Amino acid sequence: MKLAVLADIHANLSAFQAVIADIEQWQPDVVIIAGDIINRGPQPRACLELALRMRSQQGWHVIRGNHEGYILNYDRDVQAGHPPKGGRRALLGPIIWTHQEVFDLLSAIRTLPTQVTLATSGGAVQVYHASIHHDRDGLLPNHTRSELRAKIDPRAAVFCTAHTHMPFARQVEETLVVNVGSVGLPFDGDWRAAYARITLDQQGWHAQIVRVPYDREATLQAAREVMLPSSGPIAHIMLRELETARSLLFDFVPVYNEPVIAGVISLEEAVRRFLSGAELAA
Repeated sequence: MKLAVLADIHANLSAFQAVIADIEQWQPDVVIIAGDIINRGPQPRACLELALRMRSQQGWHVIRGNHEGYILNYDRDVQAGHPPKGGRRALLGPIIWTHQEVFDLLSAIRTLPTQVTLATSGGAVQVYHASIHHDRDGLLPNHTRSELRAKIDPRAAVFCTAHTHMPFARQVEETLVVNVGSVGLPFDGDWRAAYARITLDQQGWHAQIVRVPYDREATLQAAREVMLPSSGPIAHIMLRELETARSLLFDFVPVYNEPVIAGVISLEEAVRRFLSGAELAA
């Protein structure tokens, strides 16, 4: 049996297309997209439409991640008459723009499941965006065995996850734990798209993280021409993440979010200061 699991496309169409081509050449029995198709990248609508098309035409499984959840949460607040204002609205620039881009597809997003379980001759394969607890509870390569055990279902023969954009495969007691990495926004310093090939043979389950080169310049150009003017200052950090294949936004948030929301500093100035510091640190 051959399974392909991919995730965290983050509106990077060129990377998504390259991974699809690689998967189709490998010809797995089952393909699962484990969430975060949209947001944080320049081509949300095209990526969502492609994922839904692969589901309807090729039978791929598609689940939603926390970034689909962010779009749905923003829509809920708007529909309830409580749109974000001031600094909070500025911080949500990419979410607001993505919401506009996929507005007529929100009903399709709402119907996506939050996990997939496959019954196989080798036991259950479970796929979550993050952990059994919630879709932002990520699994990292440096987690201890006990930390990983607390985040998975130990009854699964294979537990697939994503979210952290940091691929790895480890055996935890009877469960093969696989973080499939990120198609569109890797955070391990390797800009190439990542996904997992998982196979079952007479010796049991095996996992391989595959790296796929793609037209990175096309994505960077789309980010500069579309995402930057549409998503506001915070998109400059997202562009730098694409350029460096490193996580930056999670360093920005704890330092600057509250001052921006309180009006102590503008988002433009916060981003300028942060990126200057990030460049010095690099």
